[in-house]
Amino acid sequence: MKLTLVRHTSLAIAPGVCYGQTDVDVAASFVQEASRTRKKLPDNIDAAFSSPLQRCVKLANALALDNITYDGRLKELHFGDWEMQAWDDMPRAYLDEWGQNYAHMSPPNGETFRELQLRGISFIEEMLTQYHGKHIVIVTHGGMVRALLAHVLSMELKGLFRFNVDYGSVTQLDFSNVIPKVNFVNH
Repeated sequence: MKLTLVRHTSLAIAPGVCYGQTDVDVAASFVQEASRTRKKLPDNIDAAFSSPLQRCVKLANALALDNITYDGRLKELHFGDWEMQAWDDMPRAYLDEWGQNYAHMSPPNGETFRELQLRGISFIEEMLTQYHGKHIVIVTHGGMVRALLAHVLSMELKGLFRFNVDYGSVTQLDFSNVIPKVNFVNH
């Protein structure tokens, strides 16, 4: 299976605000950004999937992807009580502690990056069995792209912010040599 990960375009939100799973709209530059992203995509796409958040839905539609399936597992990290708060207004000590252990520590009432990664891995494993030998496109978020890259490269989540994942970026992964897992049931 070949997998193309597409990050949504830039957003209509002030810089420095934590937005995670908040359904933020796209920026005024959307049409130009979507056009640039479309030029990066391959022509031979067998299936398309997207996060159900509007910033991904709008891009998936603008990319003229056919028969898009929306899957909640592809959403961004849930930042809980930090959603729509300015990073500078958050309790510094807790934010620093989270920054050192975001893989296993969640924002208040949110989720950890490990939980986000497990959602993504669940999705990929399902796709490997259903779309073996096919090419799929996923329109998703920067956190999910980073978490999946860390998984594929067997990296600790601690290093996932080493990956620069720009708005409208396209990342291609090849799982052609991966044998899908098959569960056998004995009767």
